[in-house]
Amino acid sequence: MRPMAGFMTERLVLRPWTDEDLEALAAVFSVPEVWRFPLGRGLDRDETRRFLDRALAAQASGSPFPWAAEERDGGRLIGYVGLAVPAFLPEIMPAVEVGWRLVPDRWGRGLATEGGRASLAHGFGVLGLEEIVSIYQPENVASGQVMARLGMRVERDTTDPVRGDALRVLRIRRDEWEAAGVRP
Repeated sequence: MRPMAGFMTERLVLRPWTDEDLEALAAVFSVPEVWRFPLGRGLDRDETRRFLDRALAAQASGSPFPWAAEERDGGRLIGYVGLAVPAFLPEIMPAVEVGWRLVPDRWGRGLATEGGRASLAHGFGVLGLEEIVSIYQPENVASGQVMARLGMRVERDTTDPVRGDALRVLRIRRDEWEAAGVRP
């Protein structure tokens, strides 16, 4: 796969991570609501550092990993949006997942949908993927609604093999995405 260079949507800058993102990202990830699903708590600085290290390593190798999500207006880091390999759920592998995690004061504004659409366009148009999945805990109704707005359909209900949490897997194929004509 080719490296995942950044780009802009109407309201977001989706860009590669840098080491300089640690402080802003730690502030985002420390908010308990950001990680309510699946952890029920915020991340500490060491956990955030490990996430950032994984992001930088994935970028260096050209593997999918969500982009840093900044607001175009003001440049504030508000979380992440993008593609990743959901290796935590072996039963659906090989796969690429679209996902997002944003600060609560930006919820309900369509930013996850906007970034998700751009991520699907990148996955199908640039990376040439044939299908993309998205995974959520059914109690996380808002994420499920974003997935539905992206044209994704439920494939299966399953269980997280480590945590034991109920999970729902949605999927969209390239031909479905093309037929829907939804673009960023």
